[in-house]
Amino acid sequence: MTSVGGFVAPGFERVREEFERNFTERGELGAAFAAVRDGELVVDLWGGIADKATDQHWHEDTLQVVFSGTKGFVAVCLLLLVERGLLELEAPVSRYWPGFAKDEIRVRDVVAHTARLPGVDEPLTLEEALAGARPVELLETQRPSKDPRAELCYHALTYGWLCGELVRRADRHTVGRFFAEEIAEPLGLEVWIGLPPEHEHRVSTLALASDWPNSPHLREETFAHDPFVGSIWGNPPFFSRESFPCNRPAFHQAEIPAVGGIGTARSIARLYEGLGRILSAETLQLGRTTLSEGWDSAHAEPVRFGVGFQLQTDLMRFGPVPEAFGHDGAGGSVHGAWPEQGLGFSYAMNLMRDSDDNARSLALLEALYYSL
Repeated sequence: MTSVGGFVAPGFERVREEFERNFTERGELGAAFAAVRDGELVVDLWGGIADKATDQHWHEDTLQVVFSGTKGFVAVCLLLLVERGLLELEAPVSRYWPGFAKDEIRVRDVVAHTARLPGVDEPLTLEEALAGARPVELLETQRPSKDPRAELCYHALTYGWLCGELVRRADRHTVGRFFAEEIAEPLGLEVWIGLPPEHEHRVSTLALASDWPNSPHLREETFAHDPFVGSIWGNPPFFSRESFPCNRPAFHQAEIPAVGGIGTARSIARLYEGLGRILSAETLQLGRTTLSEGWDSAHAEPVRFGVGFQLQTDLMRFGPVPEAFGHDGAGGSVHGAWPEQGLGFSYAMNLMRDSDDNARSLALLEALYYSL
């Protein structure tokens, strides 16, 4: 029987039941789930194994890589710069980044995955991707893709490098430092884009499900006959089963603003619940406003984006609340806000799956909703 730590507030017992069921019935390895409502932590659960090789248990302070959950952190940075008048969504990217000589691409295109730069065309080494400068240099001169799928296409890695450079140009700080100083520290969060080395021992070890990767866009055989998809997901091969580099300290400590965020579920839930203490109501509403919507044919799913945030689609990825927003992450994590309920939530786990239709997170979010 898996040991589960933490607590739920009275009335939220159903959430704990589903969290435990994730271990007994849905094959969970190690995970945490948290929810904050109107400033109060109402769910704070953790359990399972943080490191399978050593049988290290998940603890209250265990940290987890959340992959594209990081894009939500970057979205808050962008919105804060918009609020301060340092970025304008309708401005060409070249206003802030003169070397980016593609005047037809606006800031709004970069944040809403319509910039037609969903992948890097030139080969990238892992070391170059971790350092961050080389991808930015290549994207500066790369021409927008002519592939029709690029019109609305999830920019899995390039979103981070493009948005990170916009933050740096607008504020003169890297996105990791900006997030730390302007967002994480004021809210007292244990969330980083670029983990300080002294916290490395707290990071849970990721494990790949036996059928990983199941999704066609993550498979190397897809890359072989579809260079467009390969440029998005295989350059560099962060998600390759053979080379999987995401448990390395070098990955954790690098500022990878699309997929490198690390934190506790507790703190990520506090971030989403606390957005109104960082951003004005008008700016937060802007962040939730649809900038792009439609069918992403490269990934065969409906998408809808605001300013960096994923917005709810027919997939109901963020639970039963239509106005929910946030961002999920590769392998199954989901993080976001239910604005009408005054609630932020985060589900983070270390068993990477892409074949169960988010069963683990949806069970928790449905239980959370019916507990309110």
